[in-house]
Amino acid sequence: MFSRFVCREFELDFSKPNIMGVLNLTPDSFSDGGRFFSNENIDFDKAVEAALQMQRDGANIIDVGGESTRPNATPVSAEEEIRRTVPLIERLAKRLSIPISIDTYKAVVAEKALQAGASLVNDISGFRLDGALADVCAKFNAPAVVMHSKQKPSEMRWSYEETTTYADVVDEVKSALARSIEFGKSRGVASFIVDVGFGFGKTVEANYELLARLNEFESLGCPILVGLSRKSFIGKALDEERIAPVGERLYGTIAANVIAMMNGANILRVHDCKPNADAVKIFCKTQARAKRQERES
Repeated sequence: MFSRFVCREFELDFSKPNIMGVLNLTPDSFSDGGRFFSNENIDFDKAVEAALQMQRDGANIIDVGGESTRPNATPVSAEEEIRRTVPLIERLAKRLSIPISIDTYKAVVAEKALQAGASLVNDISGFRLDGALADVCAKFNAPAVVMHSKQKPSEMRWSYEETTTYADVVDEVKSALARSIEFGKSRGVASFIVDVGFGFGKTVEANYELLARLNEFESLGCPILVGLSRKSFIGKALDEERIAPVGERLYGTIAANVIAMMNGANILRVHDCKPNADAVKIFCKTQARAKRQERES
């Protein structure tokens, strides 16, 4: 459905699934929190090297975040989020040959990040928490990732504890994403990527329902991003009793990402770039052979 997708001065090739590498400058993200923190000081040199390694490992986008979006996360001010992310984006813009995404729902943070060299805005709220974010995307002609979530991270619980129910989770999420797209268009945003929001206010079963029916979101007419990496609903499936720890969820993540690719995912947002990039290569090789056989039959 999509071949080329413009991200300001970059183009993403969606003839194959892309890898978005997660780079969080937070002390409390559920998977990689604290990796670049020491007594509130940020090791930007270490973060730059991590981003460069992600690029070498097959990342097509680097997603920089300065506020944890895990359940029960403590919110941070826009000023603190800017302190954490903008200096890194300025450095990465000079070193990377792939686009940088800013993971924020705050308009003022996105504006500073785009000025610093980011090419894409990744909003977990789909413009719900700060409508002015759409104006910023339009001003800089930056695409927006609009994700579905009903709550702020500070209000959410883990997937295996979540009690939020849906009559039909696919229909409800699709309708909410359509509203986010329409709102963005009304403010001048030109292009969108959709994210169903795995793990955000959804039960374990709802997450797997979304994964199984992911191709139904193709009707929105936008590339599909999935954020499955190391999520708690994967840990719950791997070990029903204790819930597999974050560090034991890589293989489950790869399996979930392969299913997502089979069901139409265009971008895989991951913490582990190389193993997931390897999975993309095998997927693409198999798909290419299947297409050849189809043409020859």
